[in-house]
Formats: sequence, C-alpha cells, structure tokens
Amino acid sequence: MGYTPEMLDLIKKVEASRPERLERSRKGVDFEALTLAGREDVLSKFHPDYKPNGRRDVKIGPSKGENYPDEFVDVLEAKARLLVSGAELEKLTEYTTDVLVIGGGGAGTSAALMAQEGGCKVVMATKLRHGDANTVMAEGGIQGASQEVDSPYYHYLDVIGGGHFTNTPELVAALTNDAPLVIEWLERLGLMFDKDPDGRMRVRHGGGTCRKRMHSSGDMTGSAIMRVLRDESRNRADDIEVLEFSAAVEILKDSQGRAAGALFYNMETEEYFVVKAKSVIIATGGYGRLHIQGFATTNHYGATADGLVMGYRAGVPLAFMHSTQYHPTGVAFPEQNIGLLITEKVRGLGANLLNIEGEQFVFEREPRDVESACIIRECMERGSGIITATGRVGVWLDSPMIEVLEGEGAVKRELPAKHIQFMRYGIDISKVPMLVYPTLHYQNGGLTIADSSATNVSGLFAAGEATGGVHGENRLMGNSLLDITVFGRRAGVSAAAYAKEYDGEVGYLNMDHVDAYHKELLDAGIETDQVAPMILPNYTREEVMEKQLTTNYQGGIRA
Repeated sequence: MGYTPEMLDLIKKVEASRPERLERSRKGVDFEALTLAGREDVLSKFHPDYKPNGRRDVKIGPSKGENYPDEFVDVLEAKARLLVSGAELEKLTEYTTDVLVIGGGGAGTSAALMAQEGGCKVVMATKLRHGDANTVMAEGGIQGASQEVDSPYYHYLDVIGGGHFTNTPELVAALTNDAPLVIEWLERLGLMFDKDPDGRMRVRHGGGTCRKRMHSSGDMTGSAIMRVLRDESRNRADDIEVLEFSAAVEILKDSQGRAAGALFYNMETEEYFVVKAKSVIIATGGYGRLHIQGFATTNHYGATADGLVMGYRAGVPLAFMHSTQYHPTGVAFPEQNIGLLITEKVRGLGANLLNIEGEQFVFEREPRDVESACIIRECMERGSGIITATGRVGVWLDSPMIEVLEGEGAVKRELPAKHIQFMRYGIDISKVPMLVYPTLHYQNGGLTIADSSATNVSGLFAAGEATGGVHGENRLMGNSLLDITVFGRRAGVSAAAYAKEYDGEVGYLNMDHVDAYHKELLDAGIETDQVAPMILPNYTREEVMEKQLTTNYQGGIRA
C-alpha cells in the first residue's frame, strides 16, 4: 500500500523545493503564465485534439463533412437498434405526458423541475438510477459572479477567452447572466455552499478566471447539487414521474415531423416501450466512455453519447464535436484510481505542479487545455515525468502545500472526498503529493441549440453536456455545473411553453427519420455491424468474448 520506495525517494525532491516555492506563493509570485502565442504553440504540438490521426470526416447527416474522433464517428454512423412501424409503436405506448426528459442528471432534473413549475406533467427517464450522471463526478465548484468586484461582464469575457473566442456568444451571455440567479436558486433548494464565518460565500479562482467566483461545497459540489435537485424532484412526485433503468434508443416524431416522444429499452425486463409527449428534452450527458484516443476518463458508466446519436438521426446538427477536454489532473497512481478526477480546486488552493526534479514547469491556473498540453509536453518531449511500476507516467501535484498556506487540517476540510479516496491506499495527501496526468473529462461539443435550449427540430430541446457552443473549444472550471443548471432550467421553461401551445393530442408516431438515416448509410457505402445508441460500454476482454459462443452484443448490452 502507498507509494513505492522509488517514488518516495523522488518525493524528497518535492519536499526539498517546497520551502522556496511556499515563500514565492506567500509573496504572490506565480510561475510565469504563457502568452497567447505560447498557448497556441503548446496546444498545436501536444494537445490530443490537434493530432491529425484518430479522426475522420462524417459521411452522412446534417454535419456531413465535419471531422470528429473515430470513436465518436463509429457510433454516429452505426445502425439503429431496431426499426418499428407506427402501428407497433402504438401498441408499445405505456406513458403519455406533456414533457419528456431523457436523462436524470443535473440538466435533466433541472429541466423537469422548471417544466413542472410551468404547469406540465413530466416523465423523466434515465438509463441508470436517478442521479447516476457526470453531475455527481464534478467536484471543484460552480462559477457565478456573486461578489461586488465581479459581474457577468467579466465572467463572459473569461468564458469567451477560455474557449479561444470560438464560443457561440448568445449562449455565453445566457450562461453568465443566469449564473447569479442559479447560485441563489440552488441555495434556496438547500445546497450548503462553503461560507466564511460571517456568512459570506467563500469564492476562489479557477483556471482562466480574472475574478474569484468559484462557489463550492467541499470537494463534492456536483454531488451536493444533484442531491438537492433529486430531493426536490421527489417532492414533486405527483407531477414528475421518474423511470429508472430505462434507456432511450430513438427519438420518435409525429406526422408533421415534430419530436413527440421516444422509444425506450427497459434494462431490467428487456422490454421496449414508448413514451408519448408534446415536447422532448435531451439531457443525456457526454461521451467519455468512448475513451477517445484511448484515454482514461472521469466520466460515469453511462456516458456513451446516446443523446447525440438520437438527436443527430432526428436531424439536429452538431457543434464543436472536434473538441474534447482532457482534465489536467487525473490520477496516475494508485492503479485502482486511474483516471479519477483531481479537482482544479487543489491548484486553486495553492498546490504546485512539479516534474521529476521537483521543479515547477507551468502556471497552475492556465486554461485546462493549455495545462494538459504542458503536462503532456513535460512527460513526453522533455522526459521529466515520473514513471510508475506499471509504466504509467505523471507529474506531482504538491497537495501538502495547502496545509501550510491554508492552515493545518485544510486538506481534510477542503478536500474530504479526495483525502478519503487516497487514504484507502495508504496515501495521505496532506503529507505527500499526488501523481497526476491528463484524463478525458468533458465533451466540449454536442447538439446545436439556441439560447432557449431549442434545437432546429420542432418540439425537441437539449441541455447540458449533450449540447455544444457555450464553451467553444475549451471549457473553464466551474462552468459545467453552471451549464447544466442554466440550460436545464431554460430547456424546462421552453419545453413547457411549447407543450402548452401544442395543438390537440399526440397522434401516431413514426421512425421514418431513422429509416431514412439507414438509407443514407447504404448510399454512402458504410458497412458496419455496430449498433447505437450503445447504452453501456463493453469492457469484456476479447479472449473472453471468443469463448462466449451463444452471446451476442448490441453495443454494450448482451442480447
């Protein structure tokens, strides 16, 4: 248990350089940040998004010709799980509602709450348990201009700059203007934000921020947000029906081409069923479990791009799917924690990133893509990373600095979950540094939406990580939890308003758009046995699958 003797010897170099680094920190002297030109240089040479290999053009659909990661194009150009006639869909109909929310994370639950407040009956379906989502994996905090020295104006500039000026401006304006309202809403729902003794919100810097606006709840902010959202939805059970272990496999349309429901797969009984609705919201999260370019991921088990596949087949174009965020600090040791997120809050509290010689090599609060590229450069080009017994490589994150800068007990107080996770393996991060390396963390792109969360398909809305545009080509820390709540709320309001104006009842549904998509596959000469949505990842080893003579797989599901 704990670090190997060889790693403990290397940690002595970290300890030797710590007094000098602490002195600089106390004086407010930071490692020199990169210029804009310097950032572009390191990104172009070392960030995975800039590699020409492992990507290809999409051959069909509304984003035909766009260049995306192979792993994503594989599911985008896969076959549907099944095609069902309109008459058969009618027989499979089990639920009829005003608003259907697909996804039970932070965005989906925020949407359900606002749709219910808009006077609608809501069905919220999730393929795992309610709350099993990337929301609970988010740790460091949520941004919002709540302090006197800050404003949505400065927040807006930070988001645009962090996204390399590629963001969709109206989405950024919605994000930053709604942020203080969301902070107040969450606190009213019962979220216990970190506060100073006088009751003021405790805020900190994140990478790429010009003001301290990071609000947190220990190092479990996402889990805390999900708790209050889930509790509130359960308090409204008369109007919000939650379907767990119900995986959406296709958006359904009516005769006018409007989104009017979805086809689901019951993961417990293996039955298919239909939910009819006057409006539909996709809030299915990201695609980390596709393991782009072979990277480990911080994402939860169900992050398999299902909503993107369904929305794309329904006719919604994609935005920024060429861009993936690799969080700079994923666990590189111990092996049991590989890919686990180490929140940016650790660096915000003062911990330095160090190479094998115990030397700083990067400003700790660069935007995430730049920070990741600098770590990859230090390990791969300069050969200054620390290599583990299993051949993994990483750099030190000097968490014991926090104990000195913030006072004894600060690590346990500010990072309780992380302290416990490492102590399980005999590593006390208040006394020794953590070994970290970039990990696949966030899908910057997704379905294209307006600032109302509406897509180009009538009756279809989307929110959260399943959408693209607000973050441009890089997301800043604390804006994901903000994104899911801002646009989840907006999607709920918009979908409820649409449902209220819906003319008559939902009629016969069809999968004509899916049939047309299949014909596009044939016309483009795409031959594939892969089906999507994949629902769950498949981690069965090939040597095991070769002996499963009577087992068939559809995506990650055994059929």
